[in-house]
Amino acid sequence: MGGPESLSVPGATTFGPVGDRDLRVSDAEREHVGQLLQRAVGLGMLSLGEFTERMDTALAAKTRGELNAVLVDLPGMRVAGAPQPAAMPRPRPVPPGGSTPGLIRSRLSGVHRRGPWQVPPVLHLNNLMSGVTLDFTEAVMQTQIVEIKVDDYCTGLTLLVPAAATVDLNGLDLIGSSVNNKVRTGPPIGPLHLVVHGRVRFGSVTAKYPLMVQWRRFLGS
Repeated sequence: MGGPESLSVPGATTFGPVGDRDLRVSDAEREHVGQLLQRAVGLGMLSLGEFTERMDTALAAKTRGELNAVLVDLPGMRVAGAPQPAAMPRPRPVPPGGSTPGLIRSRLSGVHRRGPWQVPPVLHLNNLMSGVTLDFTEAVMQTQIVEIKVDDYCTGLTLLVPAAATVDLNGLDLIGSSVNNKVRTGPPIGPLHLVVHGRVRFGSVTAKYPLMVQWRRFLGS
């Protein structure tokens, strides 16, 4: 009696094991890569033209290999399943009373930034029981996309932006808090795009246009 024979089906295709690079990607993964590219622009790693080109590639990607191709030269950014690159440096903790560029830290206070104030690519907000208003209508931006990292408690944050600006508040983690976005969320096609994420506890975040812009929009002018 002969040994076991392998069976084959005429016309059938034999598939080998699928590597990480060949795995299909979902819309959620494409969206995640889009957020990483926005962060790269905010950090000055990519120009607006490079962002647009890579975003088009990411939206058309079907596999992880194709999707990771737009991140391969950006440190600390990848889609799960790809080789782990070197970690991106993180900002050092700031001791009480210390200061660092882009940090707004208050306790039981009112904070206002208005006029031609200098806006870095990344803003860090750490406020307790305060009222914070950031007016970007006359601000001087270093990059089109500004990342705002929030860690606030019992604080009301108001963002005033120019007429053509967009604001993304979808990355906020809310605990007993509220968010009110009265402006367009994106894509970043105007002079300013704010990407806001982090944690807000028992507070509020509002993004809106100045009153004059709202009035003009109401009148249809």
